[in-house]
Amino acid sequence: MKAKIVSIAGDASYRKFYRIFLNKKSRIIIYAKKDKYQNLVAYIAVNNFLRKNKILAPKLYNHNLSKGFITIEDFGDLSLYEVLRKKKNKLKTYKEVVDLLIKLQKITPPKKIESTKNKPFLLKKYSFKLLHKESDLFFQWYLPLFFKKKKILKIKKNIKKILSRLYKKLNFKNSYFVHRDYHVQNLMMIRKNIGVIDSQDAVVGNPAYDLVSLVDDVRIRTSKSLKNQIYQYYVKKSALINKKNENFFFEDFNILSIQRSLKIIGIFSRLFSRDKKSKYLKLIPYTWKLLEMRMNYENFSDLKFFLDKNINKKIRNQTF
Repeated sequence: MKAKIVSIAGDASYRKFYRIFLNKKSRIIIYAKKDKYQNLVAYIAVNNFLRKNKILAPKLYNHNLSKGFITIEDFGDLSLYEVLRKKKNKLKTYKEVVDLLIKLQKITPPKKIESTKNKPFLLKKYSFKLLHKESDLFFQWYLPLFFKKKKILKIKKNIKKILSRLYKKLNFKNSYFVHRDYHVQNLMMIRKNIGVIDSQDAVVGNPAYDLVSLVDDVRIRTSKSLKNQIYQYYVKKSALINKKNENFFFEDFNILSIQRSLKIIGIFSRLFSRDKKSKYLKLIPYTWKLLEMRMNYENFSDLKFFLDKNINKKIRNQTF
């Protein structure tokens, strides 16, 4: 029987995805032209690690790393994004996602993960340097859409100083598994279970980060009330949080939300400028709203003042 191969929608990366049908069964082919190590070896390794720890992640069927291909289990097309869009009462589903996150954070991340033969994979730490590397995307790709080099350098110099102070204030150690893109489009509904995809960027980091990805998800708009309910459910259920460290965790959550929003604005701008993908631009104004919401706390008054002074509402709402 001949196999039928169909191209399917991809994500914000430069990977390509195909669904192959053979003998009434389907599998997913991922092709990575660039950064094969990061995209494929890492994806195989993290999925292996998750599956060994009873987390539903795609099974690897075969690979040809030299040509940039892997074939994995097909989790279908029903993401939690699609499920939640149709639900009025979203909290129950979000609670299930938080329960899964807590399960993930109970797993001790190893230094080295088995990937394929002769290719072990090392999980990076979510270091101070990496936090800056990500938020620097804001200066590298977003600001050039509006300002000349001289002004960009001035804004960058001042904001980086503020961000350095904030990142140094992070309280929780980098000792937890962090998916790094734990949002509802990367969580798939498989019968009554939740499967995790797009895990190749996982690191060992702060436990607040994946909660930020879920609560302050730029792809699905949720009310402040629902955001708070999801956050409070995590705080109540997680064994990591107690009365002594709850305020410290909230501080970390806000710092990392600000960092993530700056990173996302930079990534979406890069997709537009470098990769000619304009569809993500429409998400930038909402990302700014999330950033503004998290900067409303006293700890971030310097950052808020400087951003407000240099980047007005008209610029923030622009989608070209």
